[in-house]
Amino acid sequence: MLKVKTKIENHQLIKVAKFRKNVRTTAPHKHNSYLEIVLLNKGGGSHTIDGKQHAVRPPVLFVIRKEQVHHWELEGAPEGYVLILKKQYLDDSLDKSLKEIVSKISAHTCVYLKNADTITALFELLLGEWEQALPYRNGVIEGLLKALSARVLQQTQQGEQRRTGFADIFSRFEYLLVQTETLRNSVAHYAALLNTTPQNLNTICRKAAGQTATEVLAGHLLAEAKRLLLYTDMTVGEIATQFDFRDNSHFIKYFKRHTGTTPNMFRQAG
Repeated sequence: MLKVKTKIENHQLIKVAKFRKNVRTTAPHKHNSYLEIVLLNKGGGSHTIDGKQHAVRPPVLFVIRKEQVHHWELEGAPEGYVLILKKQYLDDSLDKSLKEIVSKISAHTCVYLKNADTITALFELLLGEWEQALPYRNGVIEGLLKALSARVLQQTQQGEQRRTGFADIFSRFEYLLVQTETLRNSVAHYAALLNTTPQNLNTICRKAAGQTATEVLAGHLLAEAKRLLLYTDMTVGEIATQFDFRDNSHFIKYFKRHTGTTPNMFRQAG
């Protein structure tokens, strides 16, 4: 039976740590509902993800999604950092572009970095902030995460190994969903944009995220609806229309079914 590893506590949404120097060979395993980003500045050997072997040629950055099976076969003492990120962290963020940037990174599996100095420095700053309970810690961590992610994207054209197949379609689906100005309550709409069927998109989402396409879409819709309710003066009707709900009552029932409260009650409580 495939082992499922958990490196983060249930109450934690993000974790930053040094890569363990005693890691050499691990058995194939998956992670428990989180994205893992690994930077290695020293070490050798290989890292196999979904059956594809990648040479460990530092500086190199690996991205392991929760549905992927991977294992290490390292040579020498590895040196680097590990960033663990749960989906809820991005859903809770009020910075819409952060989810977009991280979604773009998750479309890559292996990025051989031309220069890792800035990325290493940002990892070190993230680690320092994560280990300390200082005022405004969450804001600093989110800002550093965004800077780190953007810096990685600047180098993704240099020797990256792109994900293909269902994982690539899922990443494209996620990218479309972070375009909140065109967010629509229709799986069929997004399936058409991705040149696939709603049924196939549903299968892809189950494999990639353990959720239906409707559930993945709902996560984005609700996150954006909450932002609009809290930080704009848009009426519930205007929000319903923006997301292409057929009428106000449909949106209100949808929101209450997923959150346990009505849009107006949520706004008043906020």
